[in-house]
Amino acid sequence: MPEDRDAELSELLEEVRRIDVQASRLVTDVMAGGYSSVFRGSGIEFDRVREYVEGDPQRAVDWNVTARVGRPFVREYVDERELTVLFLLDLSASMAGGFSHWSARQTAARVCACLALSAIRNNDKVGLIAFSEAVDRYVPAKKGAGHAMRIVRDCLALPGSSARTDLTPALEFAARVVRRHAILFLVSDFLAQGWADALTLCARRHDVVAVRLRPPELAPPDAGLLRVRDPESGRETVIDWSSARVRAAYAERVAVRRTETEDGLRRAKVDLMDVPISREHSIDMVARPILKFFRMRERRGAKR
Repeated sequence: MPEDRDAELSELLEEVRRIDVQASRLVTDVMAGGYSSVFRGSGIEFDRVREYVEGDPQRAVDWNVTARVGRPFVREYVDERELTVLFLLDLSASMAGGFSHWSARQTAARVCACLALSAIRNNDKVGLIAFSEAVDRYVPAKKGAGHAMRIVRDCLALPGSSARTDLTPALEFAARVVRRHAILFLVSDFLAQGWADALTLCARRHDVVAVRLRPPELAPPDAGLLRVRDPESGRETVIDWSSARVRAAYAERVAVRRTETEDGLRRAKVDLMDVPISREHSIDMVARPILKFFRMRERRGAKR
C-alpha cells in the first residue's frame, strides 16, 4: 500500500540522517588524519616518459621506448591528486539477519558511511558496486557529501537479486570497469567460496581491503533448542545447543571457514578489517575496527 511505502521511505531517510550525524562526528572527532595518513598519496599514476639521466634507477627504464628510439628512456610517476574509493557491498540474504541490534547490512552501511565521509573530506571520489550472485547495482565514483549519502542510502535499501552470495562477478567487474588504481573495500560476511582467484587478479590492479562482518551467532550458545533457518538456502533445522558434541562441531566448522577466508586473503595480499557485530548498538563498535585497521597500516608503512 502507498501508506506502507511512504512510512518505509520515511524510516529509511531517518536512518540515513542518523548515520550521517554519527559518522560525521566520528570522522571529525576521532578519525581525523587516519584515512589521510593511510591512503592519501599511497597511489601513483603515470606522468610522462623522459630521456634517461645519470642516477635514474634501472627499474624506471621503459624498455619498449628505449628499444624503439635506440637510447634509454625512463617512466616518471606522480602521486595521485585524488583517489577513487569503491565499496563492493554484499547484498545476499545472510547480511540481513542475525541476533544483534544491527544486522550485518546495517553495520556495513555505517562502516561505508565513515569511510565515504573520510574520503569526501579529502576531496576523493566514492562509488559502489552492490552484488549478490551477480552485480546488482553500479554507482560510479563521484565527489560530494550528497553523493556519499546516496551510497549510504543504497547500502541500506538496495535489494539483492538473489539470496545467495558470489563475490567473483563483483571482483571481475571492478577489475574490468575501474581502470585507474583505486581503493576497494570488499564488505561481506564472506560466507561464500571460490572467490580467491578473482580477488588475486583484482588486487594486482587495486588496493583491496576485505571488510569482514562477524555476527555474534558465530559463537554458539551454551544450551537450549533453537530453530534456525539458512537465509540463503531457506533450509530450516532444530539445533540442540546443550550437546557438547554439536557445539564442538559447529565451532570447528566456523574455525575452518575463518581459516580458509584468511588464507585466501593472505595469498591475494589483501588486508583484512574485521568488524565484530555486537548486540550493543553504539557507533563506537564500528569506529574501533576502523581505527585498529588505520593503526595497522600506519605501523606497516613506518617499517618500510
